[in-house]
Amino acid sequence: MTNDNPATGLQSLRDEHRQLDERIRALSSEPIGDQLELARLKRRKLMLKDQIQLILDSSTPDIIA
Repeated sequence: MTNDNPATGLQSLRDEHRQLDERIRALSSEPIGDQLELARLKRRKLMLKDQIQLILDSSTPDIIA
């Protein structure tokens, strides 16, 4: 993510995550789906989820109550 605006980068990650979810659903619904491609898509989706969470965590201040 080379963008300086974290909100824009976050939205692009969320968009890619959503697209991967749709591709995974489509591939899973096929009777003879490519299991290797399915595993790659799921791994990429999990990586994006971690990146999204990292951005959200870094934007939340640490306040000890």
